[in-house]
Amino acid sequence: MIQMQSLLDVADNSGARKLMCIKVLGGSHRRYAGVGDVIKVSIKEAIPRGKVKKGDVYSAVVVR
Repeated sequence: MIQMQSLLDVADNSGARKLMCIKVLGGSHRRYAGVGDVIKVSIKEAIPRGKVKKGDVYSAVVVR
């Protein structure tokens, strides 16, 4: 169960290390996201010379 303000680890090669969930998409008062759900995230930690940088906002899919 992922909710707003949850810190997450990244499972791809985008260059991000840590994310924070800032919104669970899919309903006006939806509280939690599970596997396969789409969320809005903010990058909190990234590697140097990666595709993304700290502070960027992206959509993400919960995979594990």
